[in-house]
Amino acid sequence: MLVKIRKASSKDVSDILNLIRELAAFEREPDAVEVSIDELIRDGFGEQPLFHVLIAEMPSGEIAGMALYYVRYSTWKGKTLHLEDLIVKNKFRSQGIGSQLFDAFLKIVRDEKVRRAEWVVLDWNQNAIDFYEKNGANILKDWHLVQIDQKAVQRKFNS
Repeated sequence: MLVKIRKASSKDVSDILNLIRELAAFEREPDAVEVSIDELIRDGFGEQPLFHVLIAEMPSGEIAGMALYYVRYSTWKGKTLHLEDLIVKNKFRSQGIGSQLFDAFLKIVRDEKVRRAEWVVLDWNQNAIDFYEKNGANILKDWHLVQIDQKAVQRKFNS
């Protein structure tokens, strides 16, 4: 199914947040989303956006999915792009929309001449792993994702 892939605008933020919530539910973390519409507007659509979003729009105008990405910098590679999330609404899955979004993201990687794009995938999401490997990605098994949340930072400096 062909959809229109376009850059998101601030008018899409409500749909973007709904897609984020749908992904959180899929990833078994339905209550983990803390970001608000106001934050998404401020951080993604201001004078210096912290992220960019590609939207997959159906001929009817309904938003079917999105790819949210941002610039990172590697001491080894220079400018890289990080694909934070590629989300397709459940009712539109298995129609090639994810492939169209991913290809649009990879065209940006190519056009911006970045040396690496990266993202994470849950170890139990075999469909996503297979999709990314089919598209030429390497799943790194010798690296661990490391995170620290706001509460842990506060505890460190309050003790």
